[in-house]
Amino acid sequence: MPAPARSRSNAPDETKRRVLDAAAAAFQSRGYHSTTTHEIIRDAGVTAGAMHHHFPTKKSIGLAVIRERVSSAVEQTWIEPVRLARSGAEGIRQTFAAIASTLDKRGSVIGCPLSNLALELSLADPDFRREIQDVFDGWQRAIADKFRADRKAGELRHDSPDELATFVVASYSGAMAIAKVRQDSLPLRSCAKQLAALFEDHARRQRSKIR
Repeated sequence: MPAPARSRSNAPDETKRRVLDAAAAAFQSRGYHSTTTHEIIRDAGVTAGAMHHHFPTKKSIGLAVIRERVSSAVEQTWIEPVRLARSGAEGIRQTFAAIASTLDKRGSVIGCPLSNLALELSLADPDFRREIQDVFDGWQRAIADKFRADRKAGELRHDSPDELATFVVASYSGAMAIAKVRQDSLPLRSCAKQLAALFEDHARRQRSKIR
């Protein structure tokens, strides 16, 4: 007897999850504007009524995807690895390498979900722009905080951790855009190589000053 009750109580959360998963995948592969609510309903395997109970409009789905899927992806793929790494430079190197390897195994490049939506929606709607900016800001802030910790520990010499973090995020976003066009991970590996050289140059200057 308890099982059906548990199933009913979990059904709304399951419906919401399926809609967000389907929408996130569709926006990533086809784009927000090219995806219809009918396609999301079909891909999620839910009824129109069930979906509209959680998301009355397509825009509400899009905003939820940014908050609950794209933001989470940036957290798992970028912020957490950098936060846990020995240094910001090491975390960035490992993250670039991991993403490039994933693209090679997949055999295709569909782009960064955040950058894809930023290019498509930032000028289309101020609500989308604010949500996307919040994710970018959190991403850059996390890397900058790691750089500040590195500078305090004497491992990084740079006058503006915030600007350096912006440079890293912009380098990755641009490299991913080129990789998407070329369907090749090489732009990511090239940017990672140049960033590593930049960090090594800063470290070398720091060691020379200590001597």
